[in-house]
Amino acid sequence: MLGRDAEAVRGKRLERQLLLRVWRLAQGYRRMLAGFLASIVADAIVGIVPPLLIKRILDDAIPNKDQGLVTQLALVMVALAFADALLSLGQRWCSARIGEGLIFDLRVGLFDHTQRMPIAFFTRTQTGALISRMNNDVIGAQQALTGTLGSVVSNVVTLGVTLTAMGVLEWRVTIATIVLLPIFLLPAKRIGRQLQAITREGMNLNAEMNTTMTERFNVAGALLVKLFGRHDDEAAGFSQRAGRVRDIGVRSAMYGRVFFIALSLVGSVGVAAVYLIGGRLVVSGSITVGTMVALATYVARIYGPLTALTNARVDIMTALVSFERVFEVLDTQSPIVERPGAIDLVEPEGRIELDDVWFRYPAAADVSIASLEANPQSGHALSDAPGAMVLRGVTATIEPGQLVALVGPSGAGKTTISNLIPRLYDATNGAVRIDGNDVRDLTEKSLRAAIGVVSQDAHLFHDTVVSNLRYARPTATIEEIHDACRAAQIHDVIAGLPDGYDTLVGERGYRLSGGEKQRLAIARMLLKNPTIVILDEATSNLDSENEAAIQQALAHALAGRTAVVIAHRLSTITNADQILVIDEGQIVERGQHDALLANDGLYADLYRTLVRADVEPII
Repeated sequence: MLGRDAEAVRGKRLERQLLLRVWRLAQGYRRMLAGFLASIVADAIVGIVPPLLIKRILDDAIPNKDQGLVTQLALVMVALAFADALLSLGQRWCSARIGEGLIFDLRVGLFDHTQRMPIAFFTRTQTGALISRMNNDVIGAQQALTGTLGSVVSNVVTLGVTLTAMGVLEWRVTIATIVLLPIFLLPAKRIGRQLQAITREGMNLNAEMNTTMTERFNVAGALLVKLFGRHDDEAAGFSQRAGRVRDIGVRSAMYGRVFFIALSLVGSVGVAAVYLIGGRLVVSGSITVGTMVALATYVARIYGPLTALTNARVDIMTALVSFERVFEVLDTQSPIVERPGAIDLVEPEGRIELDDVWFRYPAAADVSIASLEANPQSGHALSDAPGAMVLRGVTATIEPGQLVALVGPSGAGKTTISNLIPRLYDATNGAVRIDGNDVRDLTEKSLRAAIGVVSQDAHLFHDTVVSNLRYARPTATIEEIHDACRAAQIHDVIAGLPDGYDTLVGERGYRLSGGEKQRLAIARMLLKNPTIVILDEATSNLDSENEAAIQQALAHALAGRTAVVIAHRLSTITNADQILVIDEGQIVERGQHDALLANDGLYADLYRTLVRADVEPII
């Protein structure tokens, strides 16, 4: 959360469009918000009545020895105390309903919008910065409507009502108490600026500590620390950061205490001024004792709101910054959207056409947000220049049921081609078609339902084995899950785990070996039962024995399906119906294994080099 920080909002102005958008966002809570503000006004009015009752007791009931009036006024004060308590509860209920409802709306909206962003967005964005938008900034936006708005309105109403009551009772004493305020405000503002700077530094240090803990406490980070034996160095570095946080905490506590003491002092001086001036007026007969006591009571009510309102602009602007940061994400449009009138891919056959496909990765400014990539204070701007052409005039046809292999050097464009088929990216020029339909004319849900992908780095959620499998098809029966796992040669491994299919796989599946994760991912793909299958280095982490078993399982599982296989180990795709050799974004050779070897071109070179690497020992 940004916190109350004058530096963070320096130079910012209240923008009418932003305020109107915030108001539209709160549309569903307008009645409750009106009730919240009305309860604040009512509470402020109720708050000025007890001093007036005390005045009547001192000026009327006691001098006239009217016990009945004393009793009546005392009962009214008790009733007002109950009314104040009920109003306070009502305020809190309205505040909680509005605040939590707004958090729900913003979080769900942000999560849904972010999930629909293109994959390029996630390749550039800092995950921690994005999560911060969904947590800290969403809460900051909620506090803008309930905390900041309620506080400002309450202070304004309380101050206005109280000063009006004081002015009616005795204007001279009222002016005297207000004149004292600058004596306190000048040093208070300076202390406040120091406190803001300290708070900002503390937040930055805490963010650094959180980043350190996040990186070191995941499995990969913890393993790296252990393998390099850096435990003591890590502890020392963390201790240094934690020590700075400790020191800042002490300074912050002292500045806060000084601020509180100064506020108490000015309140005491104000009360003393009331008794000094008011006492003289009582002696001279200008006012009554009850009036003087009521004024002294009111004085204690005005200095807090007056002080708070001197920072009202910073409070409001800081709160609105949270809204700006949330809207910044919501306003970032995905370049990959369904066209109007997009159709479902019904009963797909699996025919894939690449028609003169050219592709370059989009400019950073088109798919990302600068503040999610780097410190927003650094002035970092995203480039609006697109990347160089990765694919150049790729044309190919893959018939239903064919097994087609994409081979070529690293960086040739193989994975890029596989990403265009499920429309993770859109072709810059040309078209990618499934069963004769441009993928841009198909609904994303139906397109991706027809395609199953197993990548080199198979990702598993921190959940049970069965939950990870059911992510492909939530309605799958346990028998169907077992069948898919047997086909992927992973059932026996799962059955041997401590809790079988209910075993937690750990973060990113770290409790499983690389080969086990990939076989589990293959089982998940088989459970999805897609028409088109894309295998991107899906057997790269398997040993020879497991690879042979998987190849046999895949040969059976892929029967009748269109399969696109990317593999550096060319021995795994020698039986492909068609091999496309990619180099520098172009198809330079195509055909079957034997014919390509006979051509003695790039494929033959790759095959001789890579197969030799497969069979020759490392040492």
